[in-house]
Amino acid sequence: MREIIDQIVNLLRQGITAIFRFIEIVWQWSFGEMVTIFRSDWQALPAWKIAVLAIAVIAIVYVLYRGFFQLWRAAEQIFRAFIDLLMVLISVLPYVLIAGLIAAGGSYVIQHVNF
Repeated sequence: MREIIDQIVNLLRQGITAIFRFIEIVWQWSFGEMVTIFRSDWQALPAWKIAVLAIAVIAIVYVLYRGFFQLWRAAEQIFRAFIDLLMVLISVLPYVLIAGLIAAGGSYVIQHVNF
């Protein structure tokens, strides 16, 4: 059973690693393309290409603006989830403490009390 769980965990790790590699590749390619378009020689372009370049820059800024706020909302949700997890762990702490006290009391009685 332990081997099956280890294999499942290993498979999940490989899957998560592959997803993050893919995300890294997409980010690097996208930012490379954005840097290329921002490095364009604006003075040497005809007017219609400058218009296309300006539209592309406006679209890039808009899309990045939308993406930034989506990332911001996700970060807020992760933070809230972490706080909720801490709150649950703290709220369960008295039960764990009581269970530990019961176990300690039971252990003491079993080891030291003789009738």
